[in-house]
Amino acid sequence: MFKECVENVRKNVPLVHNITNYVTVNDVANVLLACGGSPIMSDDSEDVYDITSICGGLNINIGTLNKNTIPSMFIAGNRAKELGHPVLLDPVGAGASKLRTDTAVKIVDEIHPDIIRGNISEIKTLALGSGSTKGVDADVCDAVTDETLDSAVEFVKKFAVKTKAIVAVTGAIDLVTDGQKCYVIRNGRPEMSKITGTGCQLSGLMTAYAVANKDNMLEACAASVCLMGLAGETGYNNLKEGEGNSTYRNRIIDAVYNIDGDTLEAGAKYEIR
Repeated sequence: MFKECVENVRKNVPLVHNITNYVTVNDVANVLLACGGSPIMSDDSEDVYDITSICGGLNINIGTLNKNTIPSMFIAGNRAKELGHPVLLDPVGAGASKLRTDTAVKIVDEIHPDIIRGNISEIKTLALGSGSTKGVDADVCDAVTDETLDSAVEFVKKFAVKTKAIVAVTGAIDLVTDGQKCYVIRNGRPEMSKITGTGCQLSGLMTAYAVANKDNMLEACAASVCLMGLAGETGYNNLKEGEGNSTYRNRIIDAVYNIDGDTLEAGAKYEIR
């Protein structure tokens, strides 16, 4: 299953439009190339309509949000939806400021992204910020652990049903759901948090997987999460004495480049709930 997702990306070379975080834009481009995709970075409001039109999917990341790029996100998002292209929202820092929260909630409400990927706090903020999700959502913990797993799975499933999106929550334990089936994924290394942008890279990677596997998007999203986590494990194991987080970043991208379908099938650690 995951093997086919990997092979479809390599075969189809999906072209992904990224309106993304300028802190990590280069790494997002490189991980897309490493996985077999092709990146375009464009965030000017006079450019994004045309760029989105020639791409197969759109990755919107609000990590370095500003008044110039917000209109571009809506222009590109609406154009992508017109064309039937997968749209991913990465609500970086939602909850940290009113501008971030309001922008992310508006993107969910108006563009209706096909995929929403963030940490549990960001996803919780979107659910509460929409003004209509109560109950268990207000009580879900801001960390997915074995102790909070049941409530977290229930929460993300409900949010996926509400938004009609695939919701991917990443952290020590990753959750990927369409509201019915939830992949609980345990790949990765804690050291990945010492690198700026592994989440941003995953959003680009996930968009490419969604574009290349439009008929199987839930499994494609889960495969991309397993792949990024496995790359983190492989990259860490390949570190030499004296190497640190800068080299680790490169090792992760190299691992994404080298992991094939069989390797992913063998190394993916998940259960389905």
